[in-house]
Amino acid sequence: MTTSPVTPHLHAADEPELVRSPTIRYAAVLGSGAPGSDEFYRKKLLVADVARALAAGGADPAVEIQYWYPEGSAHVEIADFYSINPVPSLEYRVLAAIPDDTAAEELAAARERAASTSDAAGDAVELFMIPAQDVVQVMHHGPFADEFATLAKLGAFAAARGLHRHGPHHEVHLDAFRRDTPQGSLRTILRDPVA
Repeated sequence: MTTSPVTPHLHAADEPELVRSPTIRYAAVLGSGAPGSDEFYRKKLLVADVARALAAGGADPAVEIQYWYPEGSAHVEIADFYSINPVPSLEYRVLAAIPDDTAAEELAAARERAASTSDAAGDAVELFMIPAQDVVQVMHHGPFADEFATLAKLGAFAAARGLHRHGPHHEVHLDAFRRDTPQGSLRTILRDPVA
């Protein structure tokens, strides 16, 4: 497969594109269930608090989510990712990018410094890496509920090139958001590894 050069991690065009995403190291926590639940927002805030503590303050990090369905679920492609299996059965990983040389001890210390009100004893905040990989991606503008149309466009782009989803669906949230944040101006990179 021929791809474009490695794309900047927090960049995507407004039209679907085939690119190579770079290797990124993360602070991560696992979860399950529908996005938008109290637990989802709690874990999202926890990861952001830990990444901010690791960076010694600064702006809110871009929070990213990888989504997949449990083993035994119906196969889904890019365009139908949210429409075949029950969304509450999703499993996910909440991610925030951290420096490449971060050690597990440094991550644990940042978690302690963060003293996040969203922390819970059962959460395992871990180092996680996504290797460089070929992806199709597009910038989605606006409400999350409108992602179906954007994913349909991205899926059609991939299918026209004979590409199939090959790993977890990945969403990169460039703007900080909470449950009550108006979604009209939010920017979300929709990214799927392909083969």
